[in-house]
Amino acid sequence: MSDLSSSVAELSNSFSGRLLLPNDSEWEVARRVHNGLVNKRPALIAQCRGSADIALAVRLARDHGLEIAVRGGGHNVSGRSTVDGGLMIDLSLMKYVHVDAAARTARAAGGTLWAQFNRETQVHRLATTGGVVSTTGVAGLTLGGGLGWLMPKHGMSLDNLLGVEMVLADGRIVRAAADEHADLFWAIRGGGGNFGVASSFEFQLHEVGPIVTGGLVAWPADRARDVLRLFRDLAAEATDDLMLVAALITGPDAATKLVAIGAGFFGEGIAAEKAVKPIKAFGQPAMDAMGAIPYTQLNAILDASYPAGARNYWKSHFCEELADAAIETIVEGFRRCPSPMGQIVIENFHGAATRVPPADTAYALRARGFNVLVLSQWKDTAEDAAGSAWARDSYAALERFVGPRRYLNYLDQDDVGDRVLAAAYGPNVTRLQSIKAKYDPENVFHLNVNIPPKA
Repeated sequence: MSDLSSSVAELSNSFSGRLLLPNDSEWEVARRVHNGLVNKRPALIAQCRGSADIALAVRLARDHGLEIAVRGGGHNVSGRSTVDGGLMIDLSLMKYVHVDAAARTARAAGGTLWAQFNRETQVHRLATTGGVVSTTGVAGLTLGGGLGWLMPKHGMSLDNLLGVEMVLADGRIVRAAADEHADLFWAIRGGGGNFGVASSFEFQLHEVGPIVTGGLVAWPADRARDVLRLFRDLAAEATDDLMLVAALITGPDAATKLVAIGAGFFGEGIAAEKAVKPIKAFGQPAMDAMGAIPYTQLNAILDASYPAGARNYWKSHFCEELADAAIETIVEGFRRCPSPMGQIVIENFHGAATRVPPADTAYALRARGFNVLVLSQWKDTAEDAAGSAWARDSYAALERFVGPRRYLNYLDQDDVGDRVLAAAYGPNVTRLQSIKAKYDPENVFHLNVNIPPKA
């Protein structure tokens, strides 16, 4: 550690950000990530202010044989954005968004959150697909796929990428785009953090809002089977303008079990009313918060359900159909949920995100269907065993209904191995391994859903 401390002191003269060792007062706060179940202790945290800082940090880690983890927004449930005894490259100081309204493009730094991105783009009535929780980081969400309210109309976040500035394992800084390092550009669109540190992103923007139609309608949980069948029927007929999500949740009183449908509609006004009418007119809801809403608020409507520091353990899989038997299994699974913070979420995939051939990007989940997420969440450490067991048991009960693919960004810390690799990257594994061998032959960036290099 004394040798590392000397190197840190020497590097500080040319480092624009902050280098934090465990004895520094800011280290304890800086090491924390969104998931309170993750409690890792890096030997060094490099809070970078730009690509030059990132390159210096990478070289320092390699000189000292330190494992490298990269923290963007810090939301990744698995805790892969931090490391015990290694270097955390922390991009949280790198927050900026520059919008070119005439070109309908935006450039965002690697530590930017979607709330900040949306705030800047919506000034110009523009947006791109960006998650369903506004405190999520732009970097992690995009590199692993990027589902969101706009994905039926405009594709995944990564489908809207124009270019990414990358710091590679040897410290080089390159731009990956269709006309520069095209193989790397293909790989990072779905390959997660396997190929380097993404310091900034260039996105295509689209006309959105500022007022759209969307929100949530919820019913008592005893209506869950009927509501989920309604959700399935609406999904079968949904146009590209309509994004649909269903969830089994507990109300704000921490006692009332509910079933909800969330929707976002991005077409014209009359069509919007028609699109959400079957949801609003279905029986007697316990809550109806669906109507005209600013896009920025729609993107943040679920934020309160995912507080920083809560303990999280997730399991998810993609189902190409939502059969009655699967609905019954989901409802029964939620009935046994031990925490009022736990949920089962069902995200409908259709439209533009599903019309991209799986080989066009590293991201391989291009089928129509339903991503089912068993989201176990709680606050007390005494609930750790029960919270984890509920997620595993509920997920195991669903396995007979699932397809071959899984959504990369929802994989938890114990989702490892060749089977998981195949589920995340599908037919693209071999090509990804070859590109990994070219850009990171020593597998420096391996604290992720790792793609082993293979020439």
